[in-house]
Amino acid sequence: MEGVDYLSDERKKAQFDVEAMKVAWAGSREAFQLSDRMAKLVANDPAFEKFTRPMMGRKELLKNTLRKAAHGWKLIVDLRLTEEEAKWLRLYIDEPAYTDLHWGMFFPAIEGQGTEEQKKKWLPLAQKMQIIGCYAQTELGHGSNVQGLETTATFDPRTDEFVIHSPTLTSSKWWPGGLGKVSTHAVVYARLIVGGEFHGVHGFIAQLRSLEDHSPLPGITVGDIGMKFGNGAYNTMDNGVLRFDHVRIPRDQMLMRVTQVTKEGKIVQSDVPRQLIYGTMVYVRQTIVADASKALSRAVCIATRYSAVRRQFGSRNGGPETQVIDYKTQQSRLFPLLASAYAFRFVGEWLKWLYMDVQQRLAANDFSTLPEAHACTAGLKSLTTSATADGIEECRKLCGGHGYLVSSGLPELFAVYIPACTYEGDNVVLLLQVARFLVKTVSELGYKKPVGTTAYMGRVATLMQNNCSVQTAEGWLNPCAIVEAFESRAARMAVRCGRQLAKFENPEEGFAELSADLVEAAVAHCQLIVVSKFVEKLQQDIPGKGVKQTLEVLCYVYALFLLHKHQGDFLATGYLTPKQASLANDQLRTLYSKVRPNAIALVDSFSYTDHYLGSILGCYDGNVYPKLYEAAWKDPLNDSDVVDGFHEYVQPILKQKVRTAKL
Repeated sequence: MEGVDYLSDERKKAQFDVEAMKVAWAGSREAFQLSDRMAKLVANDPAFEKFTRPMMGRKELLKNTLRKAAHGWKLIVDLRLTEEEAKWLRLYIDEPAYTDLHWGMFFPAIEGQGTEEQKKKWLPLAQKMQIIGCYAQTELGHGSNVQGLETTATFDPRTDEFVIHSPTLTSSKWWPGGLGKVSTHAVVYARLIVGGEFHGVHGFIAQLRSLEDHSPLPGITVGDIGMKFGNGAYNTMDNGVLRFDHVRIPRDQMLMRVTQVTKEGKIVQSDVPRQLIYGTMVYVRQTIVADASKALSRAVCIATRYSAVRRQFGSRNGGPETQVIDYKTQQSRLFPLLASAYAFRFVGEWLKWLYMDVQQRLAANDFSTLPEAHACTAGLKSLTTSATADGIEECRKLCGGHGYLVSSGLPELFAVYIPACTYEGDNVVLLLQVARFLVKTVSELGYKKPVGTTAYMGRVATLMQNNCSVQTAEGWLNPCAIVEAFESRAARMAVRCGRQLAKFENPEEGFAELSADLVEAAVAHCQLIVVSKFVEKLQQDIPGKGVKQTLEVLCYVYALFLLHKHQGDFLATGYLTPKQASLANDQLRTLYSKVRPNAIALVDSFSYTDHYLGSILGCYDGNVYPKLYEAAWKDPLNDSDVVDGFHEYVQPILKQKVRTAKL
């Protein structure tokens, strides 16, 4: 099978301009060119090889990651890469490292929560990597409940210092990436104690290690928390444990943009509104949604290409067997994931706009849309990361037995990705926050106009009253009908939760009792956002032959797949009849046939290099079997014909004399 390329024939089937679709996926021609340039820079540099990563021991693995991070930094400096180029370079190196937390959390925390003086002092040091920072919030005993953190920062007015202390075992900082072995500094979140009173949880810049010999400073106990899920995967990251024993830091190392502590020990609120933290939160969650589309699209690319290469059953008169991608069971699992990758890409694009909008409003002291923006980004972070984690695992199953091989790229991708369901907010906790906001929005409908992604709630009377009018399968190929269906479902589920909550004397008791129903209402609202933003994207001008039409098909696949999957919601709320739900499923089957000829071209449009995919099953030329065979012989176990340990443990068993037991 050497030299056979199944995928060249598949590429000829494309009904759209692939180069134009690459631009649509990237967001603009400039964005595509920048991303493509960085992807090729990494792929063509042997220093970033990653095939051997899963076979390395932990120490060797971390050292290898440190080497790659250093080489990446050298390229950034030598080539004078812009901030945007450096971001893409780190993405394509494709190895979790301390730099992710330094640039993604430490730097933004100081930028967002530090005063002008603090920024002037600390950011240039971080920018030049003369200090390396991490974000020490989560503790052994508390994650989601930030107000429950136990680390204390007690102000000592005699010395004008804060004393940082870990009073209990569970107050140990636990999980921060980069903390275990590399970071010299951390933004540490602790309970502010002034004059014996608690004044909330705040951030403090603390030095952890000597800048001379990297040894932990007095009073600091710090190390790595141990191996995580997977082979290489996230084990390239030194997630750490940190304890403080009455460590003193200067007063001006408390991040004081919003709340300040004076030399005399007075708490002063600055003119800067507390809501500013929303800006950073929206930014971080927007990047997580963008990362979800990247991770899901990688898995879908691998599964789609391999589904076209793999043939099984269906041979007639000795002819070739059927391509797995032609089975409807494969299409009904794979194509909705392909559509989801595009849907998440476009909602992520919209979130970028939302972040800019929030920043402008904050600058103008307009906080009216902030609660909605917070709920929206919390919900989308939860929805997209959960769907992506499940989607990567589904793609592994879609690749059959070979998907279980590390060389398929899917086990590693899954192991690296799944922490996203927990960090920056546990996904269920986030959905409960969304639900709380939805219920509040419903309760205020009489006197407050809902804004942003909850604007549809303003038409709640109509949405509660009018039912679906679709009469044929083709009737579902109507964006208005699709959006109205999702609006009605979300509105009816939120209103129903509101009515049920009203029956409880104690609202918090009601919220706890109905939490499972509230989570489902939050999911309905978030799915509506993704569907409506996909529809809005298609109202824009999208150049390129057949590009918009192909994306329209994917939009319908995404929406109707969700409608089919959650048809219980649509039927229980009374919006759909069983017949209409059945017609939607009929249309979905027809749409899969429309996706089929474009499937390979749609994943080619992600423009991923073989290096970035890191998958033999997903290689661009489709020449899978020779590469799998070749890779097997590179495993260290195959260095010798007779395995180490055979003579010691196996041969004695083979040479034993069998005695018959006497009863």
